[in-house]
Amino acid sequence: MPFAAALHRHADEHPHAPAFRMEGRVFTFSELARLGRQLVAVFDDLVGDGGGRSALGDRARLVALEIGNHPLFAAALLAATTRGHCVALIDPHLPASTRQAMRDLLSPDLVVSAEGAGLRIECPASGTSRPFDEHDEQVGEAPLAIGTDTEPFLIVFTSGTTGTPKAIIRDRGSWRRSLAAGQDFFGINRDCKTFAPGPLAHGLTLYALAETLVAGAEFIGAPHFDAPHSLAVIEAEAVQRLVLVPTMLRRLCAANPGSPHKSVTQITVAGAKLTPSDRAAATVAFPEARVIEYYGASELGFISVATESDTASATAVGRAFPGVTLQILSDTGADMPPGETGTIFVDSALVSDGYVGSADGAGFHRSGRLATVGDLGFVDEAGTLHLLGRAGGMVLSGGNNIYPQEVEATLTAFPGVHAALVLGLDHPDLGSELVAVIEPEGSAFDRAALERHLAAHLPRYKHPRRLWLCREMPMTRSGKVAAGILKQWIADDHDDLERID
Repeated sequence: MPFAAALHRHADEHPHAPAFRMEGRVFTFSELARLGRQLVAVFDDLVGDGGGRSALGDRARLVALEIGNHPLFAAALLAATTRGHCVALIDPHLPASTRQAMRDLLSPDLVVSAEGAGLRIECPASGTSRPFDEHDEQVGEAPLAIGTDTEPFLIVFTSGTTGTPKAIIRDRGSWRRSLAAGQDFFGINRDCKTFAPGPLAHGLTLYALAETLVAGAEFIGAPHFDAPHSLAVIEAEAVQRLVLVPTMLRRLCAANPGSPHKSVTQITVAGAKLTPSDRAAATVAFPEARVIEYYGASELGFISVATESDTASATAVGRAFPGVTLQILSDTGADMPPGETGTIFVDSALVSDGYVGSADGAGFHRSGRLATVGDLGFVDEAGTLHLLGRAGGMVLSGGNNIYPQEVEATLTAFPGVHAALVLGLDHPDLGSELVAVIEPEGSAFDRAALERHLAAHLPRYKHPRRLWLCREMPMTRSGKVAAGILKQWIADDHDDLERID
């Protein structure tokens, strides 16, 4: 069902039901609909009949939301995605230069930023702006309209861990199909209260918000992730569903005082692979919860999904998501047989329209009906997809091709490793030297036991030649290991790293 249509229906059928909770403020479905209509009226007043200045031209009015996890986020998203509008999400916690580069690429018709408990809405073309808050009585209302499937709907940015973030655009049709597929698969209904503490400018949390509201259920967010506070929210609100990245789940389990949270019946995880110790810890903290991992990409949507039985191998990421067909191709475009590594392609109705502006040749591209983001892997005889890394991320060391993600998966499968980052550093003899930074599980770390584990699962040339311990990995706001920071720490011999031989 279209996003606006679903909100209309829920506002009519159960107007006083809670829809969006953030920073202690709870908005009902009727309040969200009203605020959305008011914001559309403000957008109309500021832009008038102008617009069309953005990267989308006359295809849609482009509204950049740069407000982060704000109490008015859901209402702003609703207004910015009504018919004739396309929303672009910019994380306000990114460096100012990065955010400016994003705005320069998009040239949005409107920019919405946070201003205390309210918002500031700016029209760059005219230089005019005005404030807005939920109690603004000077604002009229404009309808929330339903757009067509081919209309641009959403622009999100890649994480930018390997360069300047790219702007990925989706039309309404692919977004609607994704919501329908997710609702059917995950079994979301009005009674499924969801807590997703990640940044709403990123795909995982944004999607959790959208699917929850479309189902008529309550979404609970957080201004930032804090494990003890999150556990208190889960307990106080009797949350049924968690949506988060593995790092956040680990932090929750580590901070859990020992009393199980039995209200949680489903945990949805994406962004990285869970380790066996992650699943064991989740069973203790959330004993009633079914844990579901999915592997996907902002450009491609859902790719594969895994339950505990599908993740025995360190590289396994499950089977194809319903409605998705997987194909592994060689560099020449030939089909690869089971067990042979190649580029992962998908045939799916959930694929995005690609990037805004010119691309750098890496990442998303199509081959007929198939699409890829350049991830490498293989499908085994049982139909399970194994993820090894991304093209361009391979390390060539001593003439050997090594995929860091495969080594990271093997490291984190060891019970004494909480998280790991593997990378190649320049080496005068080998070309690149494979090294790793490890966040240990607990205070003690058994290097000899780790070496035995590596020897049992990887050939010697894939073992990191140097290791550092980091008691708490630096993380990005999306919950991933901050690779750039760790690489700089290695170069600087940072005090937070402990070299182990």
